[in-house]
Amino acid sequence: MKTSTKPILVIKFGTASITRENGELNENVIAEIAQQVSAVHNQYNIVLVSSGAVAAGKRYLKGYSGSISERKAAAAIGNPILLNRYTHYFSAYGIPIAQSLCERRHFSSRNQFLQLKKTYEELWASGIIPIANENDVVSDLELKFSDNDELATLIAVGFGASQLLFSTSVGGVLDKEGKIVPEIPVIDESALGLADTKKSSLGLGGMVSKLTFTRLATRMGIEVVIFGISTPNGIALATAGKTGTRCLPQPCSMPARKKWLASGSLVTGRLQVDEGAHKALEKRHSLLAVGVKQVLEKFECGEVFEIVNEQEQVIAVARAKVSSDSLGGGRTQNLEVAHADDIVLL
Repeated sequence: MKTSTKPILVIKFGTASITRENGELNENVIAEIAQQVSAVHNQYNIVLVSSGAVAAGKRYLKGYSGSISERKAAAAIGNPILLNRYTHYFSAYGIPIAQSLCERRHFSSRNQFLQLKKTYEELWASGIIPIANENDVVSDLELKFSDNDELATLIAVGFGASQLLFSTSVGGVLDKEGKIVPEIPVIDESALGLADTKKSSLGLGGMVSKLTFTRLATRMGIEVVIFGISTPNGIALATAGKTGTRCLPQPCSMPARKKWLASGSLVTGRLQVDEGAHKALEKRHSLLAVGVKQVLEKFECGEVFEIVNEQEQVIAVARAKVSSDSLGGGRTQNLEVAHADDIVLL
C-alpha cells in the first residue's frame, strides 16, 4: 500500500498509562504498546503522542518539587530515556521510531505546520513511526499545550487523521455506575457531564480534557475512541470500535486550511459580537465592525482571535484583517474585521 493511500491514525498515551505509581516508566506497558501497534502498522500511517518524559527524568533531580525549571530539567533527562525504551521494544518488530518534539509555533505558523507534515510523510514512506511530545525543555509557559491531549488533537485534525485514540487507565468513559459507555454520538453537555474531574497525580489531563478535545476532533470529522492499553489487542479493537468508548465523527466538508485554522492556530485575542453579527456569521458572512460589542483581548492584524456571542460562548475563530486597536471609538461601521474565508464556525 502506498504511503499516501493509508489512513492516518494518531494514538495518545498519557503519563498515567505508561508509568508506575512511583513515576518510573512501566516497561511492560511500553512493550505492550509496541506489540499492539505493530499489529496495525501496515494498515495506517501512525503517530504516537506519548507523555512520560518528565516522569521518567524527575527521579534523577535532587529534591524535585515540580517547579517549571525542574520540569524542564526532568524533561531533558527523560526524553532520551523514553525514546530509548520505545526504540528497544519496537526494534523487536523491525519498526524504527523517530522523535518529534513539538511547540505551539509549529502549529500557529501555517508554513511550519506544513513542514512538520512533510517530515512525517517522509518518515511514513520509510515505515518509521514518529513519537511526538511537547518540547518541555524550551516551551514558554504561556505558549504550552494544555496537555498532550491537545497536541494529539492538533496533529489529528491538521493531518486529516481518520481516527484518534486516547489511552486511559480506566478503559473508556464511565457512566455514573462506573460502567464503560460504549458509544457517544455527540459530545454535548450531557456527555461532558460524564467526565470525572479528578486528575492523575502523574499527568496534566483527565477525562474532562479528553472529552473537550474529542469534541473538537469529532466536529472536524474524526472518529475518537477512548480505550485502555491494558485491554488485550486494545488498539486493534479500538480502531474497529469494539472496545472502550467510541465517539462518532460529525459531518465535515471543511477544507484542510480551515481545519488548521480551527485547531492548530495560536489564538491571541478575543472579541464579543452581538446577536446580529452572530446570525450573519452563521450565514457565512464576513465579520464587520458594526457587529462587535467589545474587544475582550487585543490582537494584531493577521493574528487569530476567538469570537464569542453575548452569552460569552466561543462560536468561531478568525484571522484578523485589522488590529483590535482600529475597533476603538468612532470606528467605520463597515470595516471588515475578518473575511468570511478566514472565519471558522465552531
